[in-house]
Amino acid sequence: MNKTVVVTGASRGIGRAIALYYAQKGFNVCICCHKSLEKLEKLKQKILNCGVSCVSYAGDIGIYKNCEDFFELIIKNFGRPDILINNAGISYIGLLQDMTPEEWHNIVETNLTSVFNCCKLAIPSMLNVHAGKIINISSVWGCVGASTEVAYSATKGGINSFTKALAKELAPSNIQVNAIACGIIDTDMNSFLNDEDLQNVIDEVPAGRIGKPEDVAKLAFDISNTSDYLTGQVINLDGGWI
Repeated sequence: MNKTVVVTGASRGIGRAIALYYAQKGFNVCICCHKSLEKLEKLKQKILNCGVSCVSYAGDIGIYKNCEDFFELIIKNFGRPDILINNAGISYIGLLQDMTPEEWHNIVETNLTSVFNCCKLAIPSMLNVHAGKIINISSVWGCVGASTEVAYSATKGGINSFTKALAKELAPSNIQVNAIACGIIDTDMNSFLNDEDLQNVIDEVPAGRIGKPEDVAKLAFDISNTSDYLTGQVINLDGGWI
């Protein structure tokens, strides 16, 4: 039987690339997003065209009840998830003093609370079989912080600590938890950069380019198929930038 991977925030960018990559490798894929239902359904069809099964869910998984509904769908169709990839995330660019409490709560709920929700719901079935992989998509700003991205940096720093702590908790049960701290990746999240600003960033990256969503997808797949001794790690994928 095919194994099953769950990818949150899958309608575009990194999540989309990850979902397609696993489908091409023969995994059944469970995908979700908050608002982009049309894009999600187009992705679902691409996944089905790979000859595997797919379920999709549209809703804010930062809300626990929505996440419960998503996992009920997963369990009903596939029994359990073998791999959970927490990718859902949003950004906020601006000075902290200009940020409203509502904007703060929104980014924390989307970026961090969704990780708690998904892990809480995925872990029991992984414990039942004494196996599982959890990969959290983070950012280098969670390691070093970024000016005008305080809230985003805080949520990604939280993911990094969450990853290390949960890995210790689950290692005795043969469940591995790791994170990928992405540098600048060519996604809509970075579309606010004009050509000059983008080139300035590229000039700072020793690898001489920004990352592609496919770079993240390949690393996620490699992590989920490597030694079970790899756990509790936050792996930078940034072309040597930070």
